[in-house]
Amino acid sequence: MSSAPRSDTPTLAEDLLLLLFQPRSGTIAGENTLFYVLGGAVLADLALGEHLTTATTGQVSSVTGHPPSDDLLRRAWDYLAEKPRGVQTALAAIGPALREPVLRRLVARGDIDQESRKVLGLFRTTALRDGRTERRARLLADVRQVVVDGAEPSARVAALAALLSASGTLPQFHREIPWTSAVISRAKQLEQGDWGADAAAAAVIRTVTATVVSSAIVAITVLPRS
Repeated sequence: MSSAPRSDTPTLAEDLLLLLFQPRSGTIAGENTLFYVLGGAVLADLALGEHLTTATTGQVSSVTGHPPSDDLLRRAWDYLAEKPRGVQTALAAIGPALREPVLRRLVARGDIDQESRKVLGLFRTTALRDGRTERRARLLADVRQVVVDGAEPSARVAALAALLSASGTLPQFHREIPWTSAVISRAKQLEQGDWGADAAAAAVIRTVTATVVSSAIVAITVLPRS
């Protein structure tokens, strides 16, 4: 199955899924609620590219005449171009179809490898393992600098860290990101849109992303975690 057309720059959803991939076990953290945070990543990406704006309180809408070039983002932009949508409605509509195409992109980039295996010597299954690019390690280092070392993030890294925190999986990164009260506090600040002076010029983007994150959190908290 071919992947959707993409740009050379990975989308925020690709970066988020790559971070959620756990190389030791070959699994994706937070599978039960994955579509909410991947949907949130797509909406945040549209906001970062100024393709998305708040229409009315609690709703988001595409910026007319300014579609994204990436096909994955374009499908979400087209959906929101029909009429303003509530953020949770948009997450539920956009998110469920994202896992497979985003994973295919990561495999195509070499960030994650797929390996065919036999179970009980009879049944074939596909296992995931760490890729060859080391991009996951670089993304994790960027997030660590923000939530552990207190560095002021770029808007993109701030959104990525906020979404990772909103996924509820941050405690699973304790080997690389210690689960301390300071980390918890910083992660919550990012969820709420407190990104620091470097992101001050991106006030609208920050507000949209905070709305996406807060709506994802509401949705996630009523579902069981994997």
